[in-house]
Amino acid sequence: MSRERSYHADAIILRRADFGEADRILTVFTPERGKLRLMAKGVRKTTSRKAGHIELFMLTNMLVARGQTWDIISQAEVVQTYRDLREDLEKTSQAYYLAELIDSFTEEHDVNAPLFELLAFTLAHLSHLADASLLLRYFELRLLSLTGFQPQLHFCLVCNQPLAPVENYFHFGDGGMLCPEHGKNRPNTKIIPLPTLKVLRFLQTQSWEKVATLQLNSQTYWQIESLLLGYITFLLEHRLKSVDFIYRLRKEKNDKSS
Repeated sequence: MSRERSYHADAIILRRADFGEADRILTVFTPERGKLRLMAKGVRKTTSRKAGHIELFMLTNMLVARGQTWDIISQAEVVQTYRDLREDLEKTSQAYYLAELIDSFTEEHDVNAPLFELLAFTLAHLSHLADASLLLRYFELRLLSLTGFQPQLHFCLVCNQPLAPVENYFHFGDGGMLCPEHGKNRPNTKIIPLPTLKVLRFLQTQSWEKVATLQLNSQTYWQIESLLLGYITFLLEHRLKSVDFIYRLRKEKNDKSS
């Protein structure tokens, strides 16, 4: 049976790159076909009707024609613009981070509909939240779970015993927690105070509606951010470019307020 000549896809645009004089290559994420690289022909021309429907981070319904090298976007109609994400530099940097995470943790054509739903959900909330710090941490833990890297936060990975309510240890290579007996003298472990572990478990297991009610002190929050960033960096074997941009914006914001 021959392949279909065209197909429809709801897609969130993760990345784009100029190609030739007027075209673009888009990296998009879809619920039914996974990550795709698509050609948007003539989209950089001022007369292009598709241009306004395939901006970064938009959710767009596409009609895509099969091609030899790249499949080609024939039609595009925006479903959700998430407009605020492109009008606020801080939100733009955070949206880039979400897109870069999805791009880094997925391979082309690997279908993961729950991950698509998570991305759409997070972009929608990011567009109107004044402070998205907890939302990003919530996203990270859900992404790790949906891509097979969920950290073990309830049992020691060596003795398989439930963790006591004391200071425990996290090991990036093992992908989770170690009890004091097995973590204290283990190289490359990170000390995890009990309040931080409790919040990590809450983020991992509870709905966003419940997570959004959390009020964390700055020390606990920074420990969580540092741990998750360290684990993600370890898994990917490189630091995401968007992280440095987020930190630079944060430093500039703090410098202005001090």
